[in-house]
Amino acid sequence: MKSKDVISKCFNESFFHVVGVLCSIGMLSLGQSSVVAQQAPATTAPATQEVPKISNAQLDSLVAPIALYSDELLAQTLAASTYPLEIIQLQQWMERNKNLKDKALADAVTKQPWDPSVQAMAAFPEVVQRLAGNIQWTTDLGNAFLAQQSDVMDAVQRMRAKAQGKGTLKTSTQQKVETKTEGGKQVIVVEQADPQVVYVPSYDPVVVYGEPAYPYYPYEYPGYYPGMGLAWGAGLALGAAWGGGWGWGCGWGNGDVNINHNNNYVNHYNRANNIRGEGGQWQHNPSHRGNAPYGDRGTADRFGGRGPGGAGAPDALVASVVSAALENLAVSAVLGNPVASAE
Repeated sequence: MKSKDVISKCFNESFFHVVGVLCSIGMLSLGQSSVVAQQAPATTAPATQEVPKISNAQLDSLVAPIALYSDELLAQTLAASTYPLEIIQLQQWMERNKNLKDKALADAVTKQPWDPSVQAMAAFPEVVQRLAGNIQWTTDLGNAFLAQQSDVMDAVQRMRAKAQGKGTLKTSTQQKVETKTEGGKQVIVVEQADPQVVYVPSYDPVVVYGEPAYPYYPYEYPGYYPGMGLAWGAGLALGAAWGGGWGWGCGWGNGDVNINHNNNYVNHYNRANNIRGEGGQWQHNPSHRGNAPYGDRGTADRFGGRGPGGAGAPDALVASVVSAALENLAVSAVLGNPVASAE
């Protein structure tokens, strides 16, 4: 086949892939978190002006889909949600590399230039699918976590208490639920029954928590249907292939997330960037935010990024993804291979 025919064929086959990328970031390209937008005007406020907080009722609705995750998976998901563009990139990368499993997948994803919290999500394809498939919710969750971290952690505890009160959150063959005292307050801790086997719960928030004070956030995924009670899929066994120490930790006493330095991806990232440390509070890394705007001007100023509705923010975000997608397709076309490899 002539080279120009190969290029044409590859671009034609990849057209809908590009469209898929654009569609999946469509809500992101609005440049503004819908939850925060309900609380603050779109006009740019002076840096000294305090940003109105998201209400407890809204935070409860926002965390409802993940509040019943085990603490380790919850902490990792919250950290990863602050990098919505990289979540989309991970989902697209996993779609192109479905042949990779276990250690091959674990090794390949460390070669990608993403935050370790995002890299580590490759072990949980179902969670990645939920985050990427509900990208506006993911963006709003990450923005809320960056702006009101301890409030988000408190919201998780409120929702767990509601579920426990309804009898829908309890110890089972998949999880262990305990009430402990941390930082002088009682908290509900959820852990895997087997530390090396992770179960991702599926449920309709109305069923497990009851009717909300603020409408639950629109959220869906394959297999979900309104009215479903707490359900479990197949357990994900995280053996030696994933390097051990897979999850992070919830610092309930301080209202934060703690880095797990035994995590394979954290270790890899620290070695690559010559970082030393013995654990501690997780910190957002704005270098992995890309052009995704932050939820409010105060958070954007804190991390040196774009605020909501900032000049050029939507265009810059779309342009960055389109540029990356087209570059990938161009390379694939020249090589005569429409599907990018794991390398």
